[in-house]
Amino acid sequence: MLKSGLIIGIAVMVLGALSALITPLCIPCLAIFLGMAAGYLAGVFDKPVMNSEAVKKGALSGLIASVGAIIGQIIGSIINASLMGPEAAAEMMEQLGIDVGADYETIYQLSQVGGTICFSIMDILFMALLGMLGGVLWWQISGKKQNPHLQ
Repeated sequence: MLKSGLIIGIAVMVLGALSALITPLCIPCLAIFLGMAAGYLAGVFDKPVMNSEAVKKGALSGLIASVGAIIGQIIGSIINASLMGPEAAAEMMEQLGIDVGADYETIYQLSQVGGTICFSIMDILFMALLGMLGGVLWWQISGKKQNPHLQ
């Protein structure tokens, strides 16, 4: 469980930091697939003997991997904010016809922090829930075969 969580956590951290440069919406999409992968790998590495144990290990593995997603989200947000800055964001909003007002720098900084927090919470939820699904998938594909009387 720890091994799979760390492997997927490192992968989602790197991919998350790179994809957050484009948009922070990419990381929850990554969390869906990589959370499931973390749960499945937890089954592969730990080989739980019961379905409930596979679900629990998958959820914990997804939760551990979500720490990597959060770190990647924060790194990507910091890089994105430093590359774009509040002036470029205000200019882009004005091109879209949205009045940003005089205090656009504060709004930009608060939206960067608030968006990162919201997406980090989504990452935790998605990866833990889909880690459970990954554990169930491992059990259905491989786990039942290792001990047929526990079906």
